[in-house]
Amino acid sequence: MRKLFTVGCIACLLSNAAVQADIRIATVGPLTGPRAWSGEQFRRGAEMAVADINANGGVLGQRVALIVGDDAQDPSQAVAVAEKLVGDGIVFVAGHRSSDASIAAAPVYADAGVIQISPSSTSPDFTELGYDTVFRVCGRDDHQGAVAGAYLAAHHAEGNIAIVHDGSTYGEGLATQTQTTLNGRGVHEIWYDSYEAGQADYSDLIARMKSDRIDVIYVGGYSTDAALLLRQARESGLTVQLVAGDALHNSDFWAITGSAGEGARSTFDEDPRENPAAADVVTRFREQGYEPEGYTLHTYAAVQVWAEAVGRAATVDSTAVSAALHAHEFDTVLGEISFDSRGDITSHRYVWYVWRGGRYVRE
Repeated sequence: MRKLFTVGCIACLLSNAAVQADIRIATVGPLTGPRAWSGEQFRRGAEMAVADINANGGVLGQRVALIVGDDAQDPSQAVAVAEKLVGDGIVFVAGHRSSDASIAAAPVYADAGVIQISPSSTSPDFTELGYDTVFRVCGRDDHQGAVAGAYLAAHHAEGNIAIVHDGSTYGEGLATQTQTTLNGRGVHEIWYDSYEAGQADYSDLIARMKSDRIDVIYVGGYSTDAALLLRQARESGLTVQLVAGDALHNSDFWAITGSAGEGARSTFDEDPRENPAAADVVTRFREQGYEPEGYTLHTYAAVQVWAEAVGRAATVDSTAVSAALHAHEFDTVLGEISFDSRGDITSHRYVWYVWRGGRYVRE
């Protein structure tokens, strides 16, 4: 029997054809779960970058269509999302958020010839996978941990130091590098241990810190856990100094700690909101009532870099785009970016921030 189409069906087909004519890209992060705030940063950054690209004529004369994926920061879900996005015909992904998720999804993208630029995955393992399709616009934990370890050795050598991590690739890698640098400078922690992420009660860990008279604790993990630990420590009367990595750079940290977060220290890139190249983008975000903190502008930059590399390569083919990414420098909201042979940025800008009055400020 011959199949008949209604006018509505024909319109749907034409609409689908128009979408297919766009160049499809994606961003993926946790849009659900305890770290949904970071997925929101990814979505906001990518959406504005795509809107700006399309307002300026698109890429290769075509509009860019953005798909937003949710991996809940879970490696197995990251693989499933990656497989679906590949099936949807994407040529580029700004993602994923966590190192675990980025590493798990990377083979899927590599096999499909999809360029992957993570705004925030800092584990050295990510760019050492050996894929030409893998890049990042943030630093690495071996650099970030080295900064943290040097600080602890310089400022807390006479105190009792504890180092803990949440068992994730990010958290453990960051804590281990911090420990390695600290020990290499002749200073040793009282103990190094792991904790279970997502706990509601850290009383056992706090009791141990009290018993061992811990003065400073380095946390390799995410902001929710670090914030709960610090707040509960303060409520118990413990005045331990919290030191951590880039995951503390979001307003949710202070929302959990309140004034207990005062003085918490963490490493992060030089705040891109202060970069003159980002001024217009930052202003437009704020006009929308959104503060582009954390990795919002890194996600914008990841899309920026990909679009410029495609323009230089005159194709979306991953081999040509990868070659362009390695060969050129790119002007972005983060400043000038270039990549080394692994896909890492060639300049690392980890500096110290301190939480003061509900904001993280450059020290």
